[in-house]
Amino acid sequence: MYEQIYDKLREEIRSGHYRIGDRVPSEKELADAYGVSRITSKKALELLAEGGLIVRRPGRGSFVADPAALAAAAAPSQGRGAARGGGSGGRPMIGLVMTDFSDSYGTGLVYGMEEASRKHEAFLVLRRSFGIPSYEEEAIKSMLEQGVDGLIIFPAQGEYFNAEILKLVIDKFPFVLVDRHLKGISAGSISTDNAAGAKRGTEYLFELGHKHVAILTPPPTDTTAVEDRIEGYVEAHAEKGIVVDRELWLSVTSTLPTAYTEENKAKDIEKIKQHLREHPQISAFFAMEYNIALLAREAARQIGLEVPGDLSIVCFDCPDNGSGFSFTHLRQNQEEMGRVAFENVLQLREGKTVPNKIALEAELILGDSTAVVSPTRIAQP
Repeated sequence: MYEQIYDKLREEIRSGHYRIGDRVPSEKELADAYGVSRITSKKALELLAEGGLIVRRPGRGSFVADPAALAAAAAPSQGRGAARGGGSGGRPMIGLVMTDFSDSYGTGLVYGMEEASRKHEAFLVLRRSFGIPSYEEEAIKSMLEQGVDGLIIFPAQGEYFNAEILKLVIDKFPFVLVDRHLKGISAGSISTDNAAGAKRGTEYLFELGHKHVAILTPPPTDTTAVEDRIEGYVEAHAEKGIVVDRELWLSVTSTLPTAYTEENKAKDIEKIKQHLREHPQISAFFAMEYNIALLAREAARQIGLEVPGDLSIVCFDCPDNGSGFSFTHLRQNQEEMGRVAFENVLQLREGKTVPNKIALEAELILGDSTAVVSPTRIAQP
């Protein structure tokens, strides 16, 4: 509905139905006309304002903008990626906007994209958002101004997508999402089959005899990846006939890009320690991320529990850093994900159709953090 209202008003402005200085329908008028909420109609007007088509005046309404703004809006391909024919000696230039990357996750994605860019004689331009939506919006705008031919976006964590991504959809600009998909957005995405991966990891803990598997997760509403992993965890319980005990779930926040500080990590370690004390029956953790697994291992150490003797831990991703300890983990095929993302953007740039959603299998890698449940843990109430 954002797209329908936006497209309709944009066409009416460009065709002269609404002339410069004319008032366009209000949020309420649009909501009534299209049978939508005022939140929806407000968003459509905000997008028109951000695109330079209208000017919003509090208390008065929204009015068609001046001729210069209209001229820019009449040729969106010029303002939003002028170099689609290749701005660097005829070679495509693809922008990558991602939260951040580390040894545990993200570096492999960049490797895969860089290799694909080399293979196709293209260029990859990187900008990090650090998980801050306003940084993400600015990065997208900057890359479009520089004339990138396509975009790969690793969205900032959050329940809602930013307006710049919606504009890309409306303008049919070639871009794909990696790691997650955004609800309500018709855009190609390449990610891991997170539900299947989480299900396999939880099943493995069941195979070792663990019946009380606690889940450690960032706020589950933040990303579809987290939601999918929770779904896999729940499915594994259902197929095994084990009741899901939500009292064993614990949410931590220190691994979010905007909260990754030593102080916050210390607070989360204390939360996990308290959780283990309050639920002594817990014999295993399923951690959504590697950094959360590190918190769980440290919490266990501080209260005298050994990993894996007293507590098993499974997580997603684990760097091969030569530390001598590796977690049993679900390894995502990051390089393939990056390669497919880059090549799909190139195909979209050529007007070809690509799958709307691609999910790659995660491989279970056995490490040092899991063992058969100990008799003392089985005896816990």
